[in-house]
Amino acid sequence: VLLTNGRGAMARMCVDLGRTHSKYDCVLGANLHESLPVDRHVFVKRLRVWIDADGFITPLDFRNLAEFKAGPPAEWRFVASAGDGRSVEITLTVSMLPGENTTVFRFSRPATPPRIGRELPDDCHVRLTVRCDIEDRNFHSETARNDGAEAHFSGNLKPLPSEAGFVFDPGGRRVAIWTKSGRYHPAPEWSTNLPHPVEANRGMTGSGDGYSPGWFGIALDKGGSSDLVVTADHAKPVEFDEAVFDPKPATSTFAERMTSACQAFVVKRDEGSTVIAGYPWFLDWGRDTLICARGLLSAGMLDAVRGIVRVFARFEEDGTLPNIIHGANASNRDTSDAPLWFGVVCEDLAALEGADVYDMPVDDNGRPVRDVLRSIAANILKGTPNGIRMDAASGLVWSPSHFTWMDTNYPAGTPRKGYPIEIQALWIRLLRTLDRIGAPCEKRSWSELASLAARSLEDRFWVAEKGWLGDVLLADSVDVPAAKATLDEALRSNCLLAISLGLVTGGRARATVKAARQHLVVPGALRSLAPLPVHPPLPIHSAGGHLLNNPEEPYWGHYEGDEDSRRKPAYHNGTAWTWPFPVFCEALIRAWDDAPAARSAARSYLASMEHIFQTGCLEQMPEIIDGDAPHQQRGCDAQAWGVTEALRVWKVTD
Repeated sequence: VLLTNGRGAMARMCVDLGRTHSKYDCVLGANLHESLPVDRHVFVKRLRVWIDADGFITPLDFRNLAEFKAGPPAEWRFVASAGDGRSVEITLTVSMLPGENTTVFRFSRPATPPRIGRELPDDCHVRLTVRCDIEDRNFHSETARNDGAEAHFSGNLKPLPSEAGFVFDPGGRRVAIWTKSGRYHPAPEWSTNLPHPVEANRGMTGSGDGYSPGWFGIALDKGGSSDLVVTADHAKPVEFDEAVFDPKPATSTFAERMTSACQAFVVKRDEGSTVIAGYPWFLDWGRDTLICARGLLSAGMLDAVRGIVRVFARFEEDGTLPNIIHGANASNRDTSDAPLWFGVVCEDLAALEGADVYDMPVDDNGRPVRDVLRSIAANILKGTPNGIRMDAASGLVWSPSHFTWMDTNYPAGTPRKGYPIEIQALWIRLLRTLDRIGAPCEKRSWSELASLAARSLEDRFWVAEKGWLGDVLLADSVDVPAAKATLDEALRSNCLLAISLGLVTGGRARATVKAARQHLVVPGALRSLAPLPVHPPLPIHSAGGHLLNNPEEPYWGHYEGDEDSRRKPAYHNGTAWTWPFPVFCEALIRAWDDAPAARSAARSYLASMEHIFQTGCLEQMPEIIDGDAPHQQRGCDAQAWGVTEALRVWKVTD
């Protein structure tokens, strides 16, 4: 289960309470910067709980879990044995405080009899023992028990007044843990070699350690409750809004649940908004944020999208936008699609709020959105500093290697250097927008350029003998015009964006969607490459020059093992992704001219995503799944654009 705070922090806990499945599992992964998303810092690894029910002691874990709700807030309902056919019911509710690096736990014992077993007499005691394993690390690293770690943890602990808890304060950061109605007992112990099978499968260190300074004793009377607070923002007990424990409204619709899931990814960036691309390990990426913004509009989160537009408009320089943002560092601009997705987001926002969106000021100088869009297009016309440029003869845009969302590098699994098909679709949409809003153009009109590019897209990407749209016009240099480029005939999901964005229609659109349905669709996701021979071949070499794949048949159906030699060759060459699957559904609707039967079919396909929504990270969409059966979930298990795109296209099918 994933809980977030709107600032980039997370609590990521196994339903089997106390278990760890990954080094990214944590009770508190804090974002320690006040105004920007930065790498999360793990302070508390896990929480373990035992119940003493009239002398009968058992752990609260999967063995006595009666019910679980992902929330937020998350809720566990345990029914623990008290011997002689008796039982005690305990509910654990967990929430993160909005805007704070604080996870709160509420243990409660209902006043009503347990639903299983006989009730304990009133004079029988019920007590909880709670241990927290603490850490002090960047979330990409591991804690290891050694002499230095022993001294670090034991030497930086301070008790809180009234035996309520403790503070771990190594200087420059701290975490405090306390209970509102219980007692803390110092009793240090280490948990070593906690298994991390997710990392082991990825060829990484497969275990880690955690330090527990002591335990909390909490008595629970019938009808009573007690709270445990884990915080990196407060050094002493504070009050918090009781509303954080309010249960999530009982909703049954897929759209309502996806809307709730979308909210987990929106975070503050200075005075604006951005999107965490995925939990547990991503920060805010350019293309991911802007693709997600379209789904956030479908969720009714217009304020957040305005904030995203302002943030990224300010980042625009010479026609470029950031690829990935590390805190305040936006220097990585290795993306040809982020600036173009910015145009689509502005177009979608204007469709809801009117053309005044293009006059919205985005910085202290009053620069309007329309000037940002014009700067993007004008710089692509003449060539951006990072190498993106329009081919004057065709109107198509040349993109450097690994500048699209298929950006695996070192080794470059899908370099796509040349004229990628979705870049052309996004480019034409931007040109048409600039023409519609009357932005000035120095030479040829935006309309003329859009028509030229649309004709070139129609003429150069169709693979007649195979019956689908090709993926990219391969060109090793920006000086190679589209007319002399080599068409990569591979069937990939990217061609569907040309259809879903309205650039390819009619028979070619229908044939391409049919091919995708036959070769790319798996339950709830879309393969990044069809399991077919490709032309031209796609050799992938290691850093040492060793050939890693079969160039004529590069499809790779399982994403596991060492990153550079196994996962990177698979990442965009057969691995199935959730975010393009709704694009397929939208392309289906458009290819059949919005016919009722097409809408019905698209909704049925989208409904197949629900089975992965209910597994893995509950009530979230994973980044990827294996292209081959049994389609194991892989990668980031709560990916923003998977759920935002699913919601957006679900609304389209209404």
